[in-house]
Amino acid sequence: MMRPLCLSLLAASILAPSASAQTSTATFDAAKAFGARENVLDIGISPDGKQLALVIPRPNGGEAVTVLSADGSSPPRLALTSKGISEQITGCDWVSNSRLLCKLWFVDGKSKDISAFTRNVAINVDGTQAKVIVISQGMTAMYRSTYGGNIIDYNGGTDGSILMIKQFVPEMTTGTIIRVDREGVGVVRVDTLTGKEAIVEQPKMTVGAFVSDGRGAVRIIGLRETDGTGYAGDTMTYRYRKPGTDNWIDLSKVVQNPSGTASGFSPVAVDPTSNVAYGFQDHNGYSALYKVPLDGSGTAPALVISKPGIDVDSLMTVGRSKRVVGVSYATDYRTADYFDPELARLATAFHKALPGKSQIDFIDASQDETKLVLRVGSDTDPGKYYLFDKSTKKLAEILELRPLLNTIPLSAMKPIRFPAADGTMIPAYVTLPLNSAGKNLPTIIMPHGGPEARDEWGFDWLVQFYAARGYAVIQPQYRGSTGFGSAFFGSNGFQAWRRAISDIDDAARWAVKDGLANADKLAIVGWSYGGYAALQSQVVDPGLYKAVVAVAPVTDFDQLRSESYNQSSFKQLSARIGTGPHVAEGSPARHATAFQAPVLLFHGDRDLNVDVSESRLMERRLKDAGKSVEYVEFTGLDHYLDDSAARTRLLSQSDAFLRKAMGLPAN
Repeated sequence: MMRPLCLSLLAASILAPSASAQTSTATFDAAKAFGARENVLDIGISPDGKQLALVIPRPNGGEAVTVLSADGSSPPRLALTSKGISEQITGCDWVSNSRLLCKLWFVDGKSKDISAFTRNVAINVDGTQAKVIVISQGMTAMYRSTYGGNIIDYNGGTDGSILMIKQFVPEMTTGTIIRVDREGVGVVRVDTLTGKEAIVEQPKMTVGAFVSDGRGAVRIIGLRETDGTGYAGDTMTYRYRKPGTDNWIDLSKVVQNPSGTASGFSPVAVDPTSNVAYGFQDHNGYSALYKVPLDGSGTAPALVISKPGIDVDSLMTVGRSKRVVGVSYATDYRTADYFDPELARLATAFHKALPGKSQIDFIDASQDETKLVLRVGSDTDPGKYYLFDKSTKKLAEILELRPLLNTIPLSAMKPIRFPAADGTMIPAYVTLPLNSAGKNLPTIIMPHGGPEARDEWGFDWLVQFYAARGYAVIQPQYRGSTGFGSAFFGSNGFQAWRRAISDIDDAARWAVKDGLANADKLAIVGWSYGGYAALQSQVVDPGLYKAVVAVAPVTDFDQLRSESYNQSSFKQLSARIGTGPHVAEGSPARHATAFQAPVLLFHGDRDLNVDVSESRLMERRLKDAGKSVEYVEFTGLDHYLDDSAARTRLLSQSDAFLRKAMGLPAN
């Protein structure tokens, strides 16, 4: 393995001060170190494999797009910058060896009037010839489109030409007979240098998905039914084309159930070599990978791979053609099964060459796949990017993701099982402070968000911060989590909130019974649905925890429902929440009088996932009930508080809050 080719130094010269410069003060500031954004947010390699494009957080906010030579032979070039907060660069794709297409995300408005927009800007690697690509409407548009389009195929034609999804907006008549009547979502071939477009797939109002073959042909379309009111229905019908034909043939129907699960074959990729569609479908109560031939034969989906007791949930692709190379799934650790023998051998070799138990992900590849970009990390390694050259068999480090932590020992995350009240064994992760005996510790229960999600083994900046400050952290995979099959998921964490909260609180009770946790020093910390669970635990068992920290929490089910009223997905979210007594009983803002523990709330005022009004309501209700509550609102930030200063404050203030509530030293 070859050592870094000075790429880390080149990147650091324009990114931020070096780790040593930022940690030279006499006292190491854990909150700043763990709260800092990752050193690179996105990375990609040019088609010829000679250049790398990095999206990098700027020290004072915003992002910079920087282009480096892959061999470190020339200085970095700055191609594009953003303002930050209300304007962010979320990623860049190489459309040729000299041109990038970067996605910008920005928000307008405040509280309930917030709208998020995406736009795509094509730009040369030297920062010249910038052009907005796929403009969805003109000056006479009947409404403003928030969607700026997505690349679905890099092989749209000539070099720099791509296939993109576009939202078409009709125009008003303004004294002229020339107007655009097209409306809906379609596919266009775009020349990213001139901006010229050609329609490949005519727009339709009911389009929900397009899948290409990686060679410039759209092979699958997904059409979602509507109910006539503008809201999306529960059924998606997929159709496909045989190679070189224009006629659509029925493939499958996917029906979304009220709980949030779905039934039917859901295609996600096309392999043009074998002429099959890969997708996911239920197999004995668990998600599994299936494939269907796209030859007009009407053959039913055939099982490719399933795993007993776990959902197979991710299809792995590599390269600019998005070639299908395998699947991955999470048991206690995320595991990859490769269809591609060469990548399987490489992954095995990397695991042997790199220290510790690492998670290895193939991020990008050159056009000929001779050069690969990898991300490698683990529970105790925040991660690094590497460049591998197949021809020379050299592995070179590009840069570390969190250099402020590279000299700080981190705590191991260990998978466990604990019994719920009904005897069901619940998966969880436990992270203990370094050099701890694992007994009688101040302990944080940290339920994940979603609720349709799960925690996975690996580096977690929140978990590692609290462990570094002396807390044990337990992450329960409560029922309602995904990844463990339909029976474990049940009726989701909204309709079956009692079961989800019971599982979460049973983690705390188990920890006390096991001797791991000190019963007088228990706290619960959560984000989004996890924040909801932290608050609702006070309604169910007010004496269990000594402190509650909730970040961007749901506080009222009906309010969450109303926040999506103007979105096409309103009916799906409303069905997930359901109706009945559980709505009022499961809304912590309606039960503030039950609270005993002090509460600390954090929320961004431009949150598009959970409106900031939910935390404002919770604070007001707790104050009216005479309860102890502190509330921090971050101006201009969304659900993820993706800002180093904000995250530093969240960590430092929550640590001080927990220590005071638990009676711990304030150091």
